[in-house]
Amino acid sequence: MTARAAVAPPSPAPAGAVPAAPAAGIEAAPLDFAEVYEEIFPFVWRTVRRLGVDASAHEDVCQEVFVVVHRRLPEFRGRSSLKTWVFGIVVNVVQAHRRSLRRKSPAHRGTGETVDPELLAGPSDLSPYEAMTRAEAARVAHDLLASLDEEKRVVLLLAELEEMPATEIAEGIGVNINTVYARLRAARQAFSDAVRRHHARIRGGRHG
Repeated sequence: MTARAAVAPPSPAPAGAVPAAPAAGIEAAPLDFAEVYEEIFPFVWRTVRRLGVDASAHEDVCQEVFVVVHRRLPEFRGRSSLKTWVFGIVVNVVQAHRRSLRRKSPAHRGTGETVDPELLAGPSDLSPYEAMTRAEAARVAHDLLASLDEEKRVVLLLAELEEMPATEIAEGIGVNINTVYARLRAARQAFSDAVRRHHARIRGGRHG
């Protein structure tokens, strides 16, 4: 089986296929890995991409995430949402991947395509110009996100793109909620500054 076959996005799972938490005082039933995979794969795929993993390594990194999820699934007790729990695994796997790359090549820098398929998604009847404009906007957004340090980028993508509450973000990355708010404010400001610099470069290019 190829890596692509192992992690190819499945069809959407029925809503509520995986319960986030058990009712109070009731022991959570063991989760079925196949259901967890279907429920959470899209989140894992886009998060790995948004965290800056090279396109050439996306499949391998996603596969490693689900190897860990499969091994640790019996530990999940529903004290947090499934997404929060899996996110912590994604971050750890991505960091391990980067450490491995640095050991192999200290000068390594990501060179893969970083366009987020979800950001490119849109009406199928877009004209070629509209499709090109949408693709370019996605590339610019990723370049701006990549300009942030990882701590800021993580909280920004979770809060703004995944719409995850600050309490869940704090739990997922293992910090207190005040730290999440501080990083989010700094990330939003840094992103706004990056947008202004980008627009200034465009204006400068037009008048150059």
